[in-house]
Amino acid sequence: MGLIAALARGLDRIGDSVGRVVMWLAVLLVFLQLAVVLLRYGFSTSFIQLQESVVYVHAALFMLGIAYTMLHEGHVRVDILLAGLSPKGRALIDLLGVLLAVIPFSLLVLWTSWPFVAASWRIREGAIAYGGLPFQYLLKSLIPAMAILLMLQAIAQACRCTLTLAGRRADHRGPAFTRAHS
Repeated sequence: MGLIAALARGLDRIGDSVGRVVMWLAVLLVFLQLAVVLLRYGFSTSFIQLQESVVYVHAALFMLGIAYTMLHEGHVRVDILLAGLSPKGRALIDLLGVLLAVIPFSLLVLWTSWPFVAASWRIREGAIAYGGLPFQYLLKSLIPAMAILLMLQAIAQACRCTLTLAGRRADHRGPAFTRAHS
């Protein structure tokens, strides 16, 4: 059980660390969008690279922030069934959800996106629009990165659920580490 707890702590720290870096993209996104609007309506001009940078930053924010959102339970849930259950009952439901839905979904996304992304890297796929950012292969790389981060966080959650079911943890929700010790 000590190995499972250590794995959960390590994977939770990865998801938390990536999320804490990625959350700053929201600030960048606001400033980029503000610049696009000010240029368009204040100066009647626009730059396609600036507009595409909004797309890139928006995609990175959501795709790379998915594990952090899962770790901190920021996703949409319908807890009608879970509300009356004990912590072990909730852990069992969440463990089944991770094993039957999240991990298979992550593997499917990784498997189906890999050839698509590899082809993009092979030709160093360029801009979405004429004159845009020449890094579409980087944008497409966010897809398998999202799948990997989501799968790692799902494994961490499965570990926490296992610890709760084994009586080694009071509740599986929340990180397997505390801020004071991180």
